[in-house]
Amino acid sequence: MSSSSPDIAIPAVQTGVLVLVVGPSGAGKDTLMDAARAGLAGDPDYRFARRLITRPAMAGAEDHDSCDEAGFRTIEANGGLALSWQAHGLSYGIPALELSGIGAGAVVIANVSRRAIAAAERLAERVVVLNITAPVAVLAQRLAARGRESEADIATRLKREAPLTAERAEIVTILNDRSIAEAAEELLAVLRALGRHDA
Repeated sequence: MSSSSPDIAIPAVQTGVLVLVVGPSGAGKDTLMDAARAGLAGDPDYRFARRLITRPAMAGAEDHDSCDEAGFRTIEANGGLALSWQAHGLSYGIPALELSGIGAGAVVIANVSRRAIAAAERLAERVVVLNITAPVAVLAQRLAARGRESEADIATRLKREAPLTAERAEIVTILNDRSIAEAAEELLAVLRALGRHDA
């Protein structure tokens, strides 16, 4: 007769993942995130953090919550933001409530500035930086197609890109120089792998 104790089902500890999506202008972050959001729609294990930005909502732009600078500073001072940064003359923030799913084991995806990575690494046990990028020539072509900046301004913007660094977060790079469908499928594969808590 075996003296071993009976098998007892021990629930797996589910630890959520914070995914920080970063990348240069023209890399197609918003397009790929929209595709990922559609591909994961209805799955409670994945949540896309909604940003607070000090600009009005615009047709065709990112769906976000808006407020003025004074309102932003008040929310920030009251501890309502898990992350905040400034870029292009605007203030950006990720509300603390948007990251609450991490504690329940969800994969929370947030579009952030690379300058926010260091602060974000303190917000979850597992942090993954998802770097969406493209060759410089492709970035320049896409920025020129927008018609918002001169060729000289585009060259300056591309030279200004800071190197991507992280202290403890994993870094995964997706090269978005293919069709949207191909790059989106790679992004979805990365996110789905992160959602496997037993991996």
